[in-house]
Amino acid sequence: MESIGGDLSTMAPRPFPGPQLDAIRAISTTRHYQPGDIVLEAGAPQDRFVLVEEGEIEIADPTTGERLRPGSLGPGQFMGELAFLNGGPLTLSMRASVPTRTLEAPRPDMLRLMSAVPEIGDHILTVFSARRRRIFEAGDSSLVVRGAERDPAVARVASFLHRNRIPFHEEAEGEPQVSWSGHPIPDPTPRAVASHLGLDLTASSTEPFDLLIVGAGPAGVAAAVYAGSEGLRALVIEDAAIGGQAGTSSRIENYMGFPTGISGADLPFRGQVQAMKFGTCFAMPRRVEALARRDDGFCATLDGGEELCARAVLVATGVQYRRLPLDRLEALEGAGVFYAATEMEARLCAQTEAVVVGGGNSAGQAAMYLSRVAKRVHVVVRGNSLADTMSAYLRDRLEADPRITIHTHSQLERLDGDAHLERVVFAGPSGSHAVDCRALFIMIGAAPNTDWLSGLVELDGHGFVRTGRDVGGLSSYATSCPGIFAVGDVRSGSVKRVASSVGEGSVVVSAIWTHVNAPPAGGAGIGG
Repeated sequence: MESIGGDLSTMAPRPFPGPQLDAIRAISTTRHYQPGDIVLEAGAPQDRFVLVEEGEIEIADPTTGERLRPGSLGPGQFMGELAFLNGGPLTLSMRASVPTRTLEAPRPDMLRLMSAVPEIGDHILTVFSARRRRIFEAGDSSLVVRGAERDPAVARVASFLHRNRIPFHEEAEGEPQVSWSGHPIPDPTPRAVASHLGLDLTASSTEPFDLLIVGAGPAGVAAAVYAGSEGLRALVIEDAAIGGQAGTSSRIENYMGFPTGISGADLPFRGQVQAMKFGTCFAMPRRVEALARRDDGFCATLDGGEELCARAVLVATGVQYRRLPLDRLEALEGAGVFYAATEMEARLCAQTEAVVVGGGNSAGQAAMYLSRVAKRVHVVVRGNSLADTMSAYLRDRLEADPRITIHTHSQLERLDGDAHLERVVFAGPSGSHAVDCRALFIMIGAAPNTDWLSGLVELDGHGFVRTGRDVGGLSSYATSCPGIFAVGDVRSGSVKRVASSVGEGSVVVSAIWTHVNAPPAGGAGIGG
């Protein structure tokens, strides 16, 4: 493990101090391994915390069985990465290289100890987070994605994994496929891959939750952190990737506390880790299709037919980019037509021309990001300028960049290409303009995602959820239906900024806690 990125501190952390080690030993059993014994197979759930007392644990290549890296875990050091928090699998095999003795604690007991002794929890989370980042960046994984640039289905899986910071190994050559520990996954989809990784509903149970958070954008993730920290049993349902629409931004520069900027994917990812630390569960990629009142709460029906119930529901589904009415648009989605500009999509633009449609901040950030690799980026805008739709600092950069051309009073006319996008034609004041390109990014006006609410709450004329005084709510984020709250971009009148969404997701938990812990109607209150 060269220690994934060259720094052994992430894979081989400092030993625990004596009192902390004693606390771990008190909940652990001792196990012995001989050289070559597998401690945890790639793909097996991380159901226990493993700390080396004597000997050495190494990473084994899942295909050849050879030692993968020169680093290893020795006495006082522990195994695992972030998937431990939800019982997900390791994507690498771990084995003993010499006679080895370990302390092994059941995952639930270790999570309780991490919560009870913050110093232990903080140390483990720091190491787990660093490992996930190093493994993700190095592409060391038993999950192999091959041919993403040649197959839209494989590309959708790669995008899902990349946006959710899930380690996978990518190969350009060979038959397009997704394989797990050497075995191809038939008809690969994000949902199928997520089930292999324990990201579906394995972390939940049939018992009702206190809170169901629908949507894992900045508002939903912020609520997940505060709900968990306040002791609410919460589950977050997300149909695409952690971060929502904000997660498609390559760089956010006006978020307080990050003077050099932070990627739209990294910010919510950090929040997700925080929320999982407090016990909040995540399930993805799953979609809520309907909501119904039931007893003293609500039950949501998911896309697979499962039903989940909770005392309260937080609507944090945000908005989704609108599709353009173009022939063959849907057929080319994932094959040259994209709605996010991350590293995965940027690769397709190397030394070619790219087209970005839209005049908002997301479109501007995408254009700046793509201009680093593309020969030229064309920004297509229907209005006469960017002044009314884009932040000044971003607009100035676009206008000054020699690799970016802004086309005002323009709109798309036609998409050309068979299996993959080959050409984009748009109309402007001087007539039609054709651009040979393999990547089109559509980032136009967005519509609220509220159909699944089944008419339980009031919406405004544009489909956004009405809250607070507009519906006589006691909380600014209460809807017309007691027990259902809304935050972020999906809320009518909200400020469409990441910082605002994070603030709303944080503040709303107080009102949710009051609702969940209120005595039943007609019952006695505290001290009654």
